[in-house]
Amino acid sequence: MPHSKSPSSSRRKARTPVQRPPPRSPGASELTPVAPRKRRFRPGTRALMEIRKYQKSTDLLIRKAPFARLVREVCQAFSIRQYRWQVYALLALQEAAEAFLVLLFSDANLCAIHAKRVTLFPRDIQLARRLRGSHM
Repeated sequence: MPHSKSPSSSRRKARTPVQRPPPRSPGASELTPVAPRKRRFRPGTRALMEIRKYQKSTDLLIRKAPFARLVREVCQAFSIRQYRWQVYALLALQEAAEAFLVLLFSDANLCAIHAKRVTLFPRDIQLARRLRGSHM
């Protein structure tokens, strides 16, 4: 006599789950449209997208007007006279400052990776400046 299995213990084919719409509030009518869900990326994906975006572009990352105000403020702190700056001089100074900062952060990131971390700490920047010989 063959052994028969009960229907509850038999193996069934797995069904793919059906995605249900979000529950509606009791006061909402059937005619109101449901807003589409915002796309969620996995952790780190958005950061990688931003890195690729900024590596492709050549535009300045610091806003021009705040940088110009900072330069004028520092210049005024070291001098009695009020000096005027050409636009191209400010742009050249900003290009050099941003290039310096990008390379400094790149070196500091290598210091963090060497310490088996992915988070950049102030001590990484201090170490990168010390290894470079930047005396500021």
